[in-house]
Amino acid sequence: MTLMTGEQYRESIRKMKSTVYIGGEKIDDFLDHPVVIPAQNTASMTYEFAQDPECEHLMTAYSPYIDAKVNRFTHIYQNIDDMIMKVRMARFLGQKTATCFQRCTTLDTANALYIVTYQMDKALGTEYHKRFLTFLREMQENDYHLGVAMTDAKGDRSLRPTEQKDPDMWLHIVEEKSDGLVIRGAKTSQTGSANAHYTFVAPTAGLRKGEEEYAVACAVPGNAEGLYHIYGRNAGDDRKYAPDLMDMGNPRFSSQETLMVFDNVFVPWEKVFLCREVEFAGRIPFLFGANHRQTYGGCKAGVSDVLIGATRLVAEYTGIERLPHVRDKLAEMVALTETIYSCGLATALEGEQVETGSYYVNQLLGNVCKLNVAELPFKIARCAIDIAGGIVGDAPGGKDLMSPEIGKFVDKYLKGVEGVPTEYRLRMLYLIQSLLFGFNSVGYVVESLHGAGPPQAQKSSLYRLVDWDHKKKLAKDIAGIKD
Repeated sequence: MTLMTGEQYRESIRKMKSTVYIGGEKIDDFLDHPVVIPAQNTASMTYEFAQDPECEHLMTAYSPYIDAKVNRFTHIYQNIDDMIMKVRMARFLGQKTATCFQRCTTLDTANALYIVTYQMDKALGTEYHKRFLTFLREMQENDYHLGVAMTDAKGDRSLRPTEQKDPDMWLHIVEEKSDGLVIRGAKTSQTGSANAHYTFVAPTAGLRKGEEEYAVACAVPGNAEGLYHIYGRNAGDDRKYAPDLMDMGNPRFSSQETLMVFDNVFVPWEKVFLCREVEFAGRIPFLFGANHRQTYGGCKAGVSDVLIGATRLVAEYTGIERLPHVRDKLAEMVALTETIYSCGLATALEGEQVETGSYYVNQLLGNVCKLNVAELPFKIARCAIDIAGGIVGDAPGGKDLMSPEIGKFVDKYLKGVEGVPTEYRLRMLYLIQSLLFGFNSVGYVVESLHGAGPPQAQKSSLYRLVDWDHKKKLAKDIAGIKD
């Protein structure tokens, strides 16, 4: 098997019996929990579309590692087109689900580890790349959904890992055995962890000499003993308990964010890809960062497309779509969306082949792409709220519309243009609410800002990546200054 169906994926996760807590309670059959169902639906779509002949050019690729067609989310870039197709795939899935589809971290981390493990073997004579290739083949043959556990709890942010009063504030190695490692700590804001077969564990930042115990990268199964998935809350997520109502806005799909606790989790050596090599620890999040930041150029453009459509419909339902200032705001939303998308494509087009033989995105443009995503969706959201009106923040709910006593008032006074049911207007308002305020997941604007790192992370990377000497030389040449 190299490509699973959505149903096969669901059953494979169900059989794992991962340890999941929701609202303080351990949920044994968590796939049937109303909070989890929309997130499972979203992850399943990455499998369903790969089976669709009309979408397989986006969703699948040929892997030379197993000589077979694989899901693109498990693929190692073989050319520039692979990186372009990732952005197109991300936009397509964003359009179809209007949320985070959870699986892009598989692709972005795998391509980073492919490079870093190769570099370590070349420099240190280790066998990490060989181990990674073995796991890559397993991942592709079984069509694994993998998350990436990178964001440590960090504790006191003014202190280094070894300076923390509690050493577990950064995930670390607590024991080395003949057959593997034992790790302890936590990773926060983990997208799709309970829906994943495995999770890539990696350092969250560069490390220094003396911090060797924190330099670890590995693959951990979602049902590992001592691994806990603690579901995160988000604004209005109680609406998932009544999916038959319209209040969710996006009743079918959502993302999934958890706090992952690694309480003395054992990892066999064959699944370990970095162990105490501090000089290489920072390369993993650095390379992952540019990869993942490029992905946002696709997925956030796709979600923006849905938001634009909902905003245009709200305008039509209230009869204001022809007003010049409304048309101007809609045009601005489109322009900002295409700016995000074009930067994602440019990041791929300016990528190049690296020493491993695989390809890698342009790191500078990848960070610029995500910096745009950290800013422009807020402008898009502002236009949507402006056009929808203040009622987008306080519209009565589905129970109010259906109430025998007050439903007639809601229906009468919230109606827009003739011929359009009040229910349609409310459904669009709820959809905008769910996108902007996070009823279905962490939310469009919050994820845009903090997903793949906050803006300062991109600015720091940009500063490191810029060839300042080249830019200074250009200015000196123009000004006639000779060194």
